[in-house]
Amino acid sequence: MNTAPIKRGLPAMHPGELLREDIIPALDKSKTEIAKLLGISRRTLYDILDEKQPVTVPMAMRLGKLVGNGPVLWLNLQRNYDLERAEKTLSAEIEAIPTLHAA
Repeated sequence: MNTAPIKRGLPAMHPGELLREDIIPALDKSKTEIAKLLGISRRTLYDILDEKQPVTVPMAMRLGKLVGNGPVLWLNLQRNYDLERAEKTLSAEIEAIPTLHAA
């Protein structure tokens, strides 16, 4: 099992940040139109853009299809973001758990 710590450097990016800052402006479509094309409510899109909601597997599939880059990028962004946040929140608890090795 890989026990290497998460790479340090730039903080992990929530997928909503990439959508908000780069993707949607480049698409030259309104957020309302993007939500409609994705088959989701505007509220759901705005929650993702505001980083209040994660990108789930179904949402990653929708975004990947719309943008043409597939779901993996969106899932990896979300996973890295979640891991970094959890590492900060749970670091003391995780440190207290011993590492066992199989005989």
